[in-house]
Amino acid sequence: MDSFDPFFPYEEYRPHQREMLAFAAEVARDGGIGMIDAPTGSGKSSVVASLLAERKNRKIVIAVRTVSQLTTFIRELALVKKKQPKLKIVYLVGKKSMCPLGGEGDVYRRCEGVKTFSSSLMRDRAEKGALVPIKDPFIVQQIRRMDREHPLICPYFIASRQFVSGDTGGLKMVPSTTVRSKSERVLADPVRPQELAGFAGDICPYELMMHAAKNADVIILNYHHLFDREIREQLYANLNVESQDVMVLIDEAHNCGDTIQSIESVGLAQKDLEQAIRELSGMKRHHKGAEAVQHVLPRLTEFIRGLANSTEPEDWFDPGIFDRMIVKGSLWKDMDEIVDELMGLAETIRDRNQKAGEFRETAIERLTVFMYRLSQSAHNPAYLTIYKKTEEGIILEVRNIDPSAPLTEICSQHACSILISGTLSPVESFRRLYFNNAKVSTLALPNSFPKENRLICCATDITTAYSLRQNRENTEKIVHYITAFAALRKNRAIYFPSYQILETYAALASSHIHRRKVYIEPRDAAGAGAALNEFLSLPSQGESGIMFAVCGGKWSEGLDYRGEMLSGAMVIGLPLAPFNRVRKMVIEYFRHKYGEEGEFLCYTLPAINRALQALGRVLRTPEDRGVLVLGERRFLEKRVRSALPSWIQDEMIECDSAQFREVIAKWK
Repeated sequence: MDSFDPFFPYEEYRPHQREMLAFAAEVARDGGIGMIDAPTGSGKSSVVASLLAERKNRKIVIAVRTVSQLTTFIRELALVKKKQPKLKIVYLVGKKSMCPLGGEGDVYRRCEGVKTFSSSLMRDRAEKGALVPIKDPFIVQQIRRMDREHPLICPYFIASRQFVSGDTGGLKMVPSTTVRSKSERVLADPVRPQELAGFAGDICPYELMMHAAKNADVIILNYHHLFDREIREQLYANLNVESQDVMVLIDEAHNCGDTIQSIESVGLAQKDLEQAIRELSGMKRHHKGAEAVQHVLPRLTEFIRGLANSTEPEDWFDPGIFDRMIVKGSLWKDMDEIVDELMGLAETIRDRNQKAGEFRETAIERLTVFMYRLSQSAHNPAYLTIYKKTEEGIILEVRNIDPSAPLTEICSQHACSILISGTLSPVESFRRLYFNNAKVSTLALPNSFPKENRLICCATDITTAYSLRQNRENTEKIVHYITAFAALRKNRAIYFPSYQILETYAALASSHIHRRKVYIEPRDAAGAGAALNEFLSLPSQGESGIMFAVCGGKWSEGLDYRGEMLSGAMVIGLPLAPFNRVRKMVIEYFRHKYGEEGEFLCYTLPAINRALQALGRVLRTPEDRGVLVLGERRFLEKRVRSALPSWIQDEMIECDSAQFREVIAKWK
């Protein structure tokens, strides 16, 4: 009997599932980092059983990216709880989705501000005898009178607190009786996310779940709770735990890199600079450094105007030239002194705004963060200074291009860290990309779904490579593949490298698709969800359609198209990122770091992953049947093909446009 058997909630193990759980249990027992590449249907969520088996009173944190992944683990742990009734589970999602308090501005800043003001008010009233703040007539009156659009106090937080006598005298603020009782009920019987607001009632849902988390064995939370240093440190402080006493499970780990790069990057829009200049004008009388900083900003404006002459939509700018241009002729000797002055200004304006119930981030604060990050990263090659030309003007950006250092630090400081995904292929390449030379254990599992339920094809005679984008014969063949694929019954999805290529081929192919409704993924998110839901509902109405979408877009990742919702997917082209000077610099950085493999890791591997994510929407259960098509001859190149999962390599049928129609006709 394995250690994880008592925590495994099913009657039997799926093929290779016991091997996966044994691997995870060993990593959890010995400590360290483990990466698991396991196709859909492997039962990856049950890896939590291995961590539970090796827990030894440590907390388990499960980091997820989407609500659907959160729901998967809530469902999995609910089954485990039937075998282990004492198991305590809770989840934490972002305050933005949990906060019931109205008002404008950043939800985290608003929360911080109203909690500070509410705490001060409650403590003042407690010293006058009102130990249960929400029952204090004076506080109730203040709640009724407050401006709902610019709140200074939070009735939900106030209802979540009360006062008791401290051990050394005086009064101590503690969670209210309602928070304590409801948190016990949450731990005994988890509440679904969509029901949390109703369950919390008059108390703060986040305070409720945070209090429950202190006594929980397993906490499910979103990526930012783990990957953002400030949020993680605050969370662990609230839970009164150290990272070395926390076991981490990261779901859909192929997204780790993008998430960390987003957190580590910061931008400054041209309109932010213009607004900062206006804000500084109003601060001259209140802050002696405001006028001096104001004299610096026209140089920054001049720098941006110079970039506007470029013909490139995105390019690198020299941080050294930026530094000299801003500092030259100013009252400061270097950029660090300017950043220090800006920090003082930002703190002043933030405090002033919070007292007035204004919780929007100011342009001066955005400018300060940008200048600070620029000065900190100027000599770190893992960051690039970029400018982008948009319809609204120039955007400056300090962009992280290598997530390995922060990810390695995060995963190494925990008791153990296990990363799981259905598309970490090849897992050794992801290991190098994410952790460089750190010691990491890896496991790759084969596909256990029935081979007879899938058909995998790869085109030998089409490409979206730039050199052949305008080639008439190539274009006609791509349209031929699309129309042949679209002729198959049931819902089908066709994915493209970009919106531009999607729109080109949607226009060319749509007139050849008969008696099927065509759905085209919009560039704008507005209406995208409704259109997707309509497409997915067609099979239940006895109809079917064709979906044109983008690899890595709104309709290609994090979605579970079970059963007949989607019966086939085709990827047209290898979805490489646009090649420009910035991309060339990224490639040069990774070549310097990894040698010849560098370009593959930073450029080709992400493209392959985007394609696999799109194809992965089809076969979600062993009963699903579907056609998977790689419409790009570059997938047959040795380096690219070897990066595909072994089951795809083994089963892939190579065919030209004429053979393709014959192959899929037999599948029908």
